[in-house]
Amino acid sequence: MSSTTQAPAVVPGSTAHTDGGWGLVPIQTRSERPQSYRSADFGVPTGREVNWKHTPIDRLAPLWETDAAGARSADVTVEGGDASVDTLAVGTAPRGEVFTPEDYPAALAWERTPDATRIRLRSDVELSEPVVVDVAADGSAAYAHLVIEAEANARGTVLLRHAGPALLAQNVEIIVRDGAALTVVSVQRWDDDAVHAASHQARVDRDASLTHVVVSLGGSVVRVNPSVELAGAGSRAQLYGVSFSDSGQHLESQVYLHHKGPHTVGDVLYKGALQGESARSVWIGDVLIGRDAVGTDSYEANRNLVLTDGARADSIPNLEIETGDIAGAGHASATGRFDDEQLFYLQARGIPEAEARRLVVLGFLGEIVQRIGIPALEDELIQAIERELEEGAAA
Repeated sequence: MSSTTQAPAVVPGSTAHTDGGWGLVPIQTRSERPQSYRSADFGVPTGREVNWKHTPIDRLAPLWETDAAGARSADVTVEGGDASVDTLAVGTAPRGEVFTPEDYPAALAWERTPDATRIRLRSDVELSEPVVVDVAADGSAAYAHLVIEAEANARGTVLLRHAGPALLAQNVEIIVRDGAALTVVSVQRWDDDAVHAASHQARVDRDASLTHVVVSLGGSVVRVNPSVELAGAGSRAQLYGVSFSDSGQHLESQVYLHHKGPHTVGDVLYKGALQGESARSVWIGDVLIGRDAVGTDSYEANRNLVLTDGARADSIPNLEIETGDIAGAGHASATGRFDDEQLFYLQARGIPEAEARRLVVLGFLGEIVQRIGIPALEDELIQAIERELEEGAAA
């Protein structure tokens, strides 16, 4: 009498043992994660997957509990800047040239956005002012897909603004063609109960550059995951982020920078402040230097400042190098409380403790804010951070 044992089916986020064993191994390397335009290929997240284990799944669940019949597209308004705006149906280039969903909500947003909004910066044109894109929802499940395309040698800035109520799954596809220089700033200042899951994917071509900035100050759960491929020789990327998480907020970014072409340069710096019971931030940074990325110069860092008891910051930097011919690569992570020596120094010069704390936090986060390059927005964000500190002190 004999029996046959079948190997378990491979599930999203796992792979079979390479030694032929029956067990499953979670996929850890970012480049090996599954990709598909079909949400059914991912399945509903359980929280056990490597890219979901730090996220409060129950608070995101309404995004996928809404069936397709009840879904709607988010409201997208584009103003300012000398850029052209049109829509792209599924299958219409360049939609999908760069973007392939890596998780369930991104696949849902792909399927449930029949017409993607494209913002196109024309070749050899330098915009005199930013293109401002307002994304809004009324609190019911909404989905969006944006395509931002900078044609050859274009120069400009695109600002994405998010405010009000929201239950939003959003894709942002960024294409930076040869010689172009593009800045994309995504600001999240949602209402306190908003839920936002965003996937940003970018490709930077030969001698082109991308500055990508994520600012998260509002919302219940905000998860903005940028993925950038430095595909062309001499391409560059600067990926910056700033967040301020208060009581009950979960602010998350999973950053992926893939050096693919030769002589590419990458700089990743995310900073966050946390105050209040159950304030939470998550930062996961993955850098892959591919086998053809000779001469690469890359560095990533995450810094977090914990202002009160009960707050928690998770910070996980990862670096994978497939070639030995690089200019340099490194990563760093630090999470800590106020520096007592800094406070003592300021107080010894007659500055009250509350004001000293304010100055330390503004100096810490202001390093990122000042890199945005839009003076009016920088002032607005500094004021918003000051209000967060005042509300925390009054609580």
